Amino acid sequence: MQTTSTLNIDHIRAEFPTLSNGFAYLDNAGGSQVLRRVADRVRDYLLTSSVQLGASYAHSQDAGSKVLAARKSVAELINAEYDDEVVMGGATTALMFQVTQAILPSIQPGDEIIVTNTDHEANIGGWLRLQSAGAVVRFWNVNPQTLELDLSDLEKMLSPRVKWVAMTHASNILGTVNPVAKVADLVHHVGARLCVDAVAYAPHRLVDVRASGADLYVFSFYKVFGPHYAVLWGRRELLLSLASLNHYFIPNDTLPYKLQPGNVNYELSYGCIGINDYLTDVGTQLGVKGSSRQKMQAAFDAFEHHEDRLAEQLLSYLRSKKNVRIIGLPEAKSGQRVPTISFMVDGKMSESIVRHTDRFNIGIRFGDFYAKRLIESLGLHVWGGVVRVSIAHYNTVAEIDHLIRHLDEAIG
Repeated sequence: MQTTSTLNIDHIRAEFPTLSNGFAYLDNAGGSQVLRRVADRVRDYLLTSSVQLGASYAHSQDAGSKVLAARKSVAELINAEYDDEVVMGGATTALMFQVTQAILPSIQPGDEIIVTNTDHEANIGGWLRLQSAGAVVRFWNVNPQTLELDLSDLEKMLSPRVKWVAMTHASNILGTVNPVAKVADLVHHVGARLCVDAVAYAPHRLVDVRASGADLYVFSFYKVFGPHYAVLWGRRELLLSLASLNHYFIPNDTLPYKLQPGNVNYELSYGCIGINDYLTDVGTQLGVKGSSRQKMQAAFDAFEHHEDRLAEQLLSYLRSKKNVRIIGLPEAKSGQRVPTISFMVDGKMSESIVRHTDRFNIGIRFGDFYAKRLIESLGLHVWGGVVRVSIAHYNTVAEIDHLIRHLDEAIG
């Protein structure tokens, strides 16, 4: 069978029930639409397997097998070496607060932690709490001219005192894909560790935690076509070294349970299997033979190709408007950005633009998107933040045309 990089968009959209209602969902960085496969699995678990795990009776054993299968499925999705490296919880913010709490006992006064001012606060707030143990938190700031994180700036900040660096794989404002593997090399050279927030990256590229070079890697499934749930991956030896967050009688080598107080949400975990099922099916539809990872990679390659086309359609329009400032890379090319596009209009509050498009069955958004430090550092808070259009692979050329037509009315 010959492979192709072209998505069957009708087949794709049929997988997402809400897309049949005629609304243009272009706030996908806030939360993607949910696959029917995911919802069906959540429903199936609740109606057939809603018992406590760990008992000797057959129904409990079957339920436990389903939850374990979910963990293994997530491990495959992110390319974890061991499935017990997969820690799941309610949201990226919650998981980051949990893991930094587990790191807290290892912090000594004077230890340095580097965070960026481009991140969602989820990957900043937890680290700031380590100041209570004497940690010194320093900011790696974006270059205000290029809107990039300069590696040379990071190199100047690195020293043997640095224990952790935390950064985003892709900014949820700028859309820029950061070179996390290069950062990992620099960080590891001084004996420090890297934590990567991939919430804005994972819906657009196939995650490979091992290739990322990170020591911790986190994102939310509800941005990746799944339920309102999240995953934190960590290198096994690192997770084993962390303090337990669970009951005193839970052995410290019990991964991932020691970092999942109250255990996982069973039905949402089971629902996540539907994400893998969908991605491998898309890869099969594209004509790919081979492993599930190969099929998932083909799916994401096709997603990227389609999303770049839609992103460039919008960016080209925005570039044509002299009163518009694109906040991030102005073109979609060479894999350097995801289709999360932020902009502002000279002299206009961002809210006014979005309130106008609200009237036409279009879902976009304005604000700081919890990347408040970035918005304030660029002086964009005075305009109510940015207008953000965040595209997913199930969006269409017609939807972007519809958006542009009504944006033009508001932008002038």
